[in-house]
Amino acid sequence: MKAWQWIGLAVALSVLASLPWWGSDVMVQFGINALLLAVLAQGWNIIGGYTGYASFGNSVFYGLGSYGVAIAMVQWHLPFAFGLAFGVLLAVVFALLLGVPVLRLRGHYFAIATLALAGVMAAIVSNVPLAGQNIGLVLPPLNDDRLFYGLALGLMLISTGVVWWLTRSRFGFGLIAIRENEDGAAVMGVNTTLYKVMAFTLSGVLSALAGGIHAYWITFLDPESAFDIGLNVKMIIMAVFGGAGTVLGPVIGAFTLSAISEWLSSEVTSIATLFFGVVIIAAVVLMPHGLMDLARRARLGTLTWRYLGENVRANKL
Repeated sequence: MKAWQWIGLAVALSVLASLPWWGSDVMVQFGINALLLAVLAQGWNIIGGYTGYASFGNSVFYGLGSYGVAIAMVQWHLPFAFGLAFGVLLAVVFALLLGVPVLRLRGHYFAIATLALAGVMAAIVSNVPLAGQNIGLVLPPLNDDRLFYGLALGLMLISTGVVWWLTRSRFGFGLIAIRENEDGAAVMGVNTTLYKVMAFTLSGVLSALAGGIHAYWITFLDPESAFDIGLNVKMIIMAVFGGAGTVLGPVIGAFTLSAISEWLSSEVTSIATLFFGVVIIAAVVLMPHGLMDLARRARLGTLTWRYLGENVRANKL
């Protein structure tokens, strides 16, 4: 990275770190939500962006992390930290048990299989008394948005650091090789099954931590909200919009789309969803590789109308 990029990154981090002291309550709450979405997008980025497996099952990890905190705090009266650890344990066990069979599938077969996981898990939890069944669980309130903001910011930095490490590690290079040509990676000596399960597990741990923090923040949890497939779609859109397979793309995508969604909801509430959909479609058509690729082309002086036109023609529009 060049000097001006480091300066820009330092300024952005300073603004984020100081937000709770100069921003309004609404801005802090928006920040918590956006930071947690950025963590989810980064978690999906590991399995989807770097490994090339479009997972719709990350919302299961999010729900397990949420229920880990809720069960530990409500049913067992344990501290929040133990709840986070329990949620992570649930996510790891789930990833290891289902990762091997599910990750043997490829392409749309894998996507369909993971899409069904959220519904199955919601149905299971709805019949578990320890998890409150369909009624859900109410966590003890803690009105400290600064604390939750700090936790969300710290987790976002950790998740981004993990993705940055992937770009410079043997493990990360193995994931990229699987994404580009899985059979070729296996021939070159990459243990593809192990690497995919490790990526699935790492992605799940980050999603579970985000779910645990969010559950304690909102203080209420039920199966429908915990295992919401719409949340998985949202994290995919944010990662792709910013630039899947890049370090900062999912974070930029999460903040950009969160801001657009918030503005549309407050200014044009009646058709906010329609406008948001139009923004996403236009972004996918005009810049299929995300904002990071667009910024790279602009920096190199190769961003032209011809590039945008080629993307339109590639989508046969």
